[in-house]
Amino acid sequence: MKTAKELLVAYLDNVKDLDVVASLFAEDGILELPYLASLGVEPSHQGPENITSFLKAVINTVEDFKFHDLKIFMETEDSIFAEYRIDTTVLKSGKGFNQHYMGRLVAENGKIKLLREALDTAQTIKSDIF
Repeated sequence: MKTAKELLVAYLDNVKDLDVVASLFAEDGILELPYLASLGVEPSHQGPENITSFLKAVINTVEDFKFHDLKIFMETEDSIFAEYRIDTTVLKSGKGFNQHYMGRLVAENGKIKLLREALDTAQTIKSDIF
């Protein structure tokens, strides 16, 4: 079974391969970006199909959605808290989408039960990604 760290690394490394992403989440797994609610964007997506549908919509709005600079701050076998970045360009606006994410992943039975991410909503507004 995959540990929380292995799941997070697999998610970050394969975020554009939606089949891989879907396989990482539990059937009732959740991807949550709670601060997107302040922008009028649905903040929570449950189940592999809903999660990959959301990610596909986001990925298709930028030049190259690719995470980098993983920094782990807390890690157990079934939980991890880390920071990571993305630096890309929004296709429709030409503006930079430069985000510093914080993520907490909870693993259960070798799958992602919860991935809760925080991002800079001011930067999100400036980039016109939504």
